[in-house]
Amino acid sequence: MGFLFTGLSAMATTWDEPWQDKIIREADSFVLAKVLSFDAEKGVEIKILKNLAGKELPVQTKITGFYLLHLCSRSGNEGPEFYFKGVDSCYFFLKKNDKGNQAIATPTSGYAALKDGNVYATYRHSYHQAIVLSDTYEQTMTAIFNNYHGLTYDKNFIKSYVEKYLSLKPAGFSKDEIPTFCAQHVALESIYHLQLTEYYTLILPFLYHTENMHNQISAARALTWYHSKEAQEALLKMIEDKKTNIFAQVICIWALEDSKPVAQKEKLTKIAKDASTEENGFGGNIMDPRVCTSFPTVKGAIDAMIQKL
Repeated sequence: MGFLFTGLSAMATTWDEPWQDKIIREADSFVLAKVLSFDAEKGVEIKILKNLAGKELPVQTKITGFYLLHLCSRSGNEGPEFYFKGVDSCYFFLKKNDKGNQAIATPTSGYAALKDGNVYATYRHSYHQAIVLSDTYEQTMTAIFNNYHGLTYDKNFIKSYVEKYLSLKPAGFSKDEIPTFCAQHVALESIYHLQLTEYYTLILPFLYHTENMHNQISAARALTWYHSKEAQEALLKMIEDKKTNIFAQVICIWALEDSKPVAQKEKLTKIAKDASTEENGFGGNIMDPRVCTSFPTVKGAIDAMIQKL
């Protein structure tokens, strides 16, 4: 997956990065804007180019804070900063703060840079980004924002997009496959965000695509809303298989949890006994400020689910 923040310097200030669904749910506005100027400590001056969803903002808008920033550590006077060096235009999820200005979620989330018609997009988590065409990003993210805020969206576009790309063979990371992979990532993650329940047969090949764990992760998230016995068994198969990437296993566990699989409690208890206790997470550079983002072990995730059954 793409990684936008490779230029970050080592930071003693760290935070627990939120997932994209929480960022969108808590935002007031979704806009496209030009970055006019920024001060790493004070904030960002932007010019609104498009009010895409939510509350309309004035053309001249100032960003001065963060609405989902939960610090894990802070060193001396070193605080969270705004990272917009070299950025011309961005899509922003914004929320009004107590100063009357706007806020982004964290220094590294709640926005997506636009360059040459492509968006460095987050549909899952800022650690996992994909390069998406701007038209696709606008249409899918507007739908997702509106859905989370109880508003209508273009269901025909979403249906056409999902069916077009999930009918193709699951793509990998080779150079010629990347555009298709990114489109399929958007389709699967859109199913998750929009809670769509009519694409089970299209999702399954991606769940079992062992050559690309990101396909498996997005497919598992998409299956969150599929509560049939068949769907439960598909997720259990992934959780049981020791060859499944441990990050993907946890996502499968979380997806299964939504269906409240009481009938599987005994089987899950057996699986938990031998489940991995290996430290799990997004990986990346240990000096990344998002390093304390929480993520459970496979055993921890299973045990937590069993306690709720």
